[in-house]
Amino acid sequence: MIGLAFILGERHHEKKTDEPYESGIPPTGDARLRFSSGFYIIAMFFVIFDLDAAFIMLWAVSFRELGLQGYIGIVIFIALLIVLLVYELSIGALDFGPDGRKILKSKTGSK
Repeated sequence: MIGLAFILGERHHEKKTDEPYESGIPPTGDARLRFSSGFYIIAMFFVIFDLDAAFIMLWAVSFRELGLQGYIGIVIFIALLIVLLVYELSIGALDFGPDGRKILKSKTGSK
């Protein structure tokens, strides 16, 4: 099917044919932007906590069948999540952008 479409398909050789088209706005600049490593770390944290939410939702759906063992398991799981979150906060992994207090101190000159 792909080969037949290539043989029978139309050929366009205009200049604008190969340019990307986004909402009627002509493209400007380069699409390859560099992101800081912090962006990827935040994305990984989002995926981790999103999967944890999915596990907790699955537990909530079947909590009657799991009984006390399932409850103890999810309590341990949530406790580990809280420990991980406290650790990330302590090392500054969730600090987004510049510190507002440091900026205010530098502007006002107070210590």
